[in-house]
Amino acid sequence: MIELQRVSKIFNQGRHNEFTAVREVSAVIATGKATVLKGPSGSGKTTLLSIAGCMGRPTSGRIWLREMRLPPGLGNSNEAELSSLPERFLAEIRRSMFGFIFQQFNLIKGISALENVLLPAYPVSTDMAGLKKRGIELLSSLGMERQANSRVEWLSGGEAQRVAIARALINDPQVIIADEPTAHLDTALSKEFMETVGRFREQGRSVIIASHDPIVFNSPFVDAVIEMRDGALSGTSAPTEVP
Repeated sequence: MIELQRVSKIFNQGRHNEFTAVREVSAVIATGKATVLKGPSGSGKTTLLSIAGCMGRPTSGRIWLREMRLPPGLGNSNEAELSSLPERFLAEIRRSMFGFIFQQFNLIKGISALENVLLPAYPVSTDMAGLKKRGIELLSSLGMERQANSRVEWLSGGEAQRVAIARALINDPQVIIADEPTAHLDTALSKEFMETVGRFREQGRSVIIASHDPIVFNSPFVDAVIEMRDGALSGTSAPTEVP
């Protein structure tokens, strides 16, 4: 699980434009479950998502990984406190333990879908043949085998998201981080994405999603909804049934 203890994030601290994005947030994100950070624009959910995914450091507070497989160099324990770790350890944790699905997908134009999928594994993996095979298998599992060699700018929005999902899975992460993953998708594709979230849960992966989309936070594949407003928690609940 990921445990946040009184986490705050202040941007431009000490300057005239100082802004507190996250205020004293404490929460536990369960292993093997799907958790949604829900809130309007400016509520702090994306900032909190980036902190939980080790993409940013909190200004204050602590973050713990507990009961998870940790990369070498962090000792034999199955828990680690992340807030004070050097960047080189955080980079390895991000690479080996987390998979990221971004709102804009962040695919690299000019190269193929398969090449985009393989990018997070470079330059660590030396088994290029095995890596390519895994990339093709991931694309095939998402119905994208025919587009493996297509340049990503030729793909539809739904196809681009499937490439982004395969890329997030290439290093076999324990946690999937998704920031507004349905923002550019229609209703059918949004529901399809949430079915994919359900498969992640079946595989034992944790999923953390920042979203203000009712299709996401009301999905039956979601286990917990953490509501945010003005950088603070405003409630925690289970999703309601989708009509």
